[in-house]
Amino acid sequence: MKVSTINAVYQLSFMPRIFPVNCYFVEEQHELTLIDAALPYSAKSIMDLAKTIGKPITKIIITHAHNDHIGALDTIKEEIPDCQVYISSRDALLLEGNKTLLPHEKSVPIKGGLSKNIKTKPDLFLEEGARVGSLEVIATPGHTPGSITLFDTRNRSLIAGDALITRGKLVVSGMMNPLFPFPALATWDKSTALESAKKLSKLKPSLLAVGHGKMLMQPQKLLEIAIEEAEKSLQRQ
Repeated sequence: MKVSTINAVYQLSFMPRIFPVNCYFVEEQHELTLIDAALPYSAKSIMDLAKTIGKPITKIIITHAHNDHIGALDTIKEEIPDCQVYISSRDALLLEGNKTLLPHEKSVPIKGGLSKNIKTKPDLFLEEGARVGSLEVIATPGHTPGSITLFDTRNRSLIAGDALITRGKLVVSGMMNPLFPFPALATWDKSTALESAKKLSKLKPSLLAVGHGKMLMQPQKLLEIAIEEAEKSLQRQ
């Protein structure tokens, strides 16, 4: 595991050189919020880093319910039963292993690996505009129908799950990156993902932290390039 820290964000990156899978701590005044839960074996490293920081994990926010974002969820919840678990109401269905589309959604199959063995039940459902400590919830569907991004109102940091990928280069979810094609293959709807990326660009983040790849400081220029490339790609299809 590799740990990187910028502002109040701690990135925990597992297998960073091969298949980077990231989760994050956002440090509040007296506590830590864990964003995503990485892989099943990640629990001990996550817990150990919290002890090193010296603050309790009181909240877990899941950006979306793919396997590589919920792997250690059950173990951490068992260790800290009072910890509150948050997810969008839409992706709560995916957390249960249910890939059924809702009536208003595009008739595009939901992709990516889901677990049918997660025991943890969410404590609270998150929708656009909700606040969890310093974090504001931004609905960013596309990679999954209920994907969310967290926006730190103190410093304009974005923790965006797989709405964007920085491994190799910054790309919008669903856009093929030969250096790391897996998130593209697991994306539900590319055009919806592009609209979500445009929405995030309007926030002009100071920091971009994603599920796969390094954190980027002042990412606006690269974000605009990624959006332009995604637009051109979709026009060719």
